[in-house]
Amino acid sequence: MRFTTERRLDGDVLEREITLGEVPGVLWTPASASAPVPLILLGHPPLGLRAMYPRLVARAHRAAVDGFASATIELPGSGDRPRWAALDQARADMRRAVAAGGPVGAEIVDALILPLADRAVREWRAALDALLSLPEIGGPVGYAGGVISIGVRLAVAEPRIVAAGLFAGSFVPRVVFEEARQVTIPLHVLLQWDDEGNDRQAALELFDAFGSREKTLHANMGGHTGVPPFAGEDAAGFFARHLRPPGDDRHR
Repeated sequence: MRFTTERRLDGDVLEREITLGEVPGVLWTPASASAPVPLILLGHPPLGLRAMYPRLVARAHRAAVDGFASATIELPGSGDRPRWAALDQARADMRRAVAAGGPVGAEIVDALILPLADRAVREWRAALDALLSLPEIGGPVGYAGGVISIGVRLAVAEPRIVAAGLFAGSFVPRVVFEEARQVTIPLHVLLQWDDEGNDRQAALELFDAFGSREKTLHANMGGHTGVPPFAGEDAAGFFARHLRPPGDDRHR
């Protein structure tokens, strides 16, 4: 892992751009922390880090206030990374199916999601190896947001992740529903009830499939971009409960 830029943001947050091989990313840490801190991995949709930066940095600021580091990496075939022809074709097929007004077939969903999830999980695990080697980061580790199929696979594959906050989304391969039964860590799942691009029933079925004994579904009225501000407070409280060491009762 190499650091390529460094700057201090308002609110006592140190932001450093990183690269892991060909994979770019960003690491945010509380600048004044005097001991190793927990880490939240910030997932995001495949729109590119530049497009997602305003939302990611807002989440990173909140994590730093709560005493956590946070980090994100660019997804395969996204942003400034090399194009991935098979993924681009699957996206084009999906857009045509949606525009035609019919259901998106399982073969299109599998072609779009499964290769992306496989590669992304490998890269997230490599990033986690590198991040946890830094003296300022000590764990435990949480995962927040992103493509829900990536979050499911990462939760199954990565024992260092102890809690996850997931955003409900459509286009989930059937195999991911089976994998969800293997997820046993605490979960906080956000669902926008009127999300125009989300199959609500499929989201509810996936939530039901999770094997976690502690899982909470936070459903809010409104469309995809109508997430209420207090939803972030609820998610922050979830990670505070599961990532802070016992006895740390700082104000959230």
